Amino acid sequence: MKILAINPGSTSTKVAVYEDEEEKFVENIIHTPEELAPFREATDQFAFRKNVVVKELEARNIPFDFDAVVGRGGLAKPLASGVYEVSQQMLDDIRQVLHKHACDLGCLIAYDIAQGIPGCRSYIADPGVVDELCDEARISGSPLLPQYAIWHALNQRAIARRFAREQHTRYEDLDLIICHLGGGISVAAHLHGRAVDANNALDGSGPFSPERAGTLPAGDLIRLCFSGKFTEEELLNRVAGRAGLTAHLGTNDMIEIRKRIQAGDQHAKKVVDAMIYHVAKSIVAEAAVLCGHVDAILLTGGLAYDGQLIADLRRRIGFIAPVHVYPGQNEMEALAMNALDVLRGKVQAKVY
Repeated sequence: MKILAINPGSTSTKVAVYEDEEEKFVENIIHTPEELAPFREATDQFAFRKNVVVKELEARNIPFDFDAVVGRGGLAKPLASGVYEVSQQMLDDIRQVLHKHACDLGCLIAYDIAQGIPGCRSYIADPGVVDELCDEARISGSPLLPQYAIWHALNQRAIARRFAREQHTRYEDLDLIICHLGGGISVAAHLHGRAVDANNALDGSGPFSPERAGTLPAGDLIRLCFSGKFTEEELLNRVAGRAGLTAHLGTNDMIEIRKRIQAGDQHAKKVVDAMIYHVAKSIVAEAAVLCGHVDAILLTGGLAYDGQLIADLRRRIGFIAPVHVYPGQNEMEALAMNALDVLRGKVQAKVY
């Protein structure tokens, strides 16, 4: 089976081709701010991003004879975990999402490419709005504002299954805390194969990250909204995009920030230490969700390559359970293997 996987991110598009379980190639195509500047919203980038994917395949002389095209899932509406075939309703919904992100382009590009290939189907898998929350997790202090999750479901679930295989057991038999450390940081409690608690890592809650503000003082935020100093769009950018390390230090690049710290920048060190502090608090809080029964804590995402960050985090959370580190993202393989399971009849694609 030949599978094309597409993963649009904020500033890059990852493209991969698999033949059965074998990765033929994977490429991370970076987009400059100048390239993305003409587009007001993420979905406006559709033609640009699709063209990037097509050119990459053509440059590698890869024929368009795929059995499936699978894209990163968007933020249209809460869904159960699993694989979904792209439908017209999904395409309509994704163009009207409240929370806008480049991942919304995944289903649009996958569907459009698959339409031109006889017998090819298009899918998404474990989108960031996978909702398996327990009832208590949904209730906030105001009935006007229920809690909901936007998290790295695809990578977290892939890492959970990988860890389970290494332990010669099943994901469904484990209680895990998983933290994805990337441009956004999501922390989730996985109870026997279900993420019963997770934060809104895009623009709502949890620790601050390289690009996002995380939980903010609610009263002060409301007063800031009515101060007249910022437009709605500017404030939304101050919550997701130009927030976190970017707001404090002018960059989201941890390699650059680490160099500044090593050169003696005490302010940069204090801000990074604060981010680690809040990540640790979020991880420890999930132990309460699991009533203290935690088989392991799994750390993943791009920031997991930072040895000092991981060491500092271990110091604060290691008393809870064994800590295992899986740097980077397993998303391309996870997308392809989810599609392969459908093609082989191991799982049935769900109806959106």
